[in-house]
Amino acid sequence: MGSTDTISFARGAPSLDIVAVDDLRAAADRAFSEDPAGAFSYGNAWGYGPLREWIAERQEVDTNRVLATNGSLQADDFLFRHLVSSGDLVVVEAPTYDRTLLALRNIGADLLTIPLEADGIDVGALEAALEEGARPKLAHIISSFHNPAGCTLSLEKRRRLVDLAERHDFVLFEDDPYVELRFEGEDVPTMLSLDQSDHVVYASSFSKTVCPGIRVGYLIGPPDLMGEIAAMATTTYISPSMVSQAIVAEFCRSGAIDRSIETVKAALRKRRDTLVDALGRHLPGARFVSPEGGYFLWAELPDGTDSRALQDAADEHGVKIIKGTDFLIEGGEDACRLAYSGVTPDQIDEGVSRLAAAVESLNGAKA
Repeated sequence: MGSTDTISFARGAPSLDIVAVDDLRAAADRAFSEDPAGAFSYGNAWGYGPLREWIAERQEVDTNRVLATNGSLQADDFLFRHLVSSGDLVVVEAPTYDRTLLALRNIGADLLTIPLEADGIDVGALEAALEEGARPKLAHIISSFHNPAGCTLSLEKRRRLVDLAERHDFVLFEDDPYVELRFEGEDVPTMLSLDQSDHVVYASSFSKTVCPGIRVGYLIGPPDLMGEIAAMATTTYISPSMVSQAIVAEFCRSGAIDRSIETVKAALRKRRDTLVDALGRHLPGARFVSPEGGYFLWAELPDGTDSRALQDAADEHGVKIIKGTDFLIEGGEDACRLAYSGVTPDQIDEGVSRLAAAVESLNGAKA
């Protein structure tokens, strides 16, 4: 099957048809004409001032708590490298974002994996580990529409995590790039907004609400900590991209961001619905939590299916998935991540049909 026929559930990115191209072009025109000095200069490591002010107002924090970066992945990396040394204990969810595991492994962190439940991390298991003597430096939590699991952390668990971070004195890192993309259910307060003791550091991104190529993210945390990370950023790149951040600032201040979010949410909901329906028809043995927002669905495959073998078989059938083992230190052999953000409803149905054929081909080979 030719590569042009391939349907990909592998990449967590919106398709071009839901990117607000005209609004972005207008935002760039305004940024370049109204503040050329700000957009075209180096700036400083804290990021573009007007964007930091908009983020601070949106998140109801002081501007001196906001550091804008080249995407939230770089924000994550700065925080990890500043706070975590080789041998330090870090709590991660199981499963979690594969690049989080890579970054922490590169540092040499000792990882304490805590399983996910339908409403987020198993806080009881974490509390038990803490009571037994675990002393983490940091806990990494993807709170909304989890990548890869699709679940959302409940309000009760958010409150318990904030309390645990304060009582056991570790940094609670709330990684929240999908928070704006809720298309079902009720909004849940961020842990950042619940924190009264400066134990939460928050990260988010405009890659999912504006476009991936813009590469603008941010960190929010205690001013002293943000100042230390800004010093690290200075030695890394002098300043992030002022051009990108100026465009995002104009995009946000004009109200285009809210229109873009509504467009993306409507498309994602339709795609989620199509994926859930297609799995029910083509792969009735698959088990999953239907996400209330975001880009991803985590599917536990029909009994006996090996996701590593399935990834190869799926490629042969013209559909791409990511095997579950990529997101776990141990386990995940029977699971895969399906990203529905970058495929149309018609492609989703056809893609799941091909995936079911790939599963069937493995079963036939076993027989």
